[in-house]
Amino acid sequence: MTETLPAASAPGEAAFGATADLAALASRAFELGDLIKHSALAAEYAYWKERVQRHDGAQQLIHEFARAKEQFAECERFGRFHPNYNEALDRIYAVETRLDEIEPVRRFKAAEAAVDQLLHEVAMTIARSVSDTIKVPDNDPNPKAKGCGGGGSCSCGSGGCG
Repeated sequence: MTETLPAASAPGEAAFGATADLAALASRAFELGDLIKHSALAAEYAYWKERVQRHDGAQQLIHEFARAKEQFAECERFGRFHPNYNEALDRIYAVETRLDEIEPVRRFKAAEAAVDQLLHEVAMTIARSVSDTIKVPDNDPNPKAKGCGGGGSCSCGSGGCG
């Protein structure tokens, strides 16, 4: 997997070259996916996921958490003005806190975050090899915005940049 991909075809070359490049890219993508799938991070993720699934206390709290989220969704339709909004939100936080006290749940969340970080880094590496301006989504609830609309200098002319 350390060898490089063949150079991209020049514009106007036969479509066969583009198809061959796409096939080579797809093949390499599957190889990369297999490497990640068989990594220590993925194995740890799968191990802790199974432990959570087999933990009776965790499963009961997961179901309780789902019910609390459903109740909150009903309140959320009316916003903070619903009489039970704060109570429903507090219940979600309380159940989540109880879930986080269970070791397999904590370890699963940590393993999940590690795999997510690895996948994001791979996506960033691939994207940056194409262009520094390609957007790569992630699961960060507090993104560090750059570029268009995020206070950066993208020169897009949209008026959203500094």
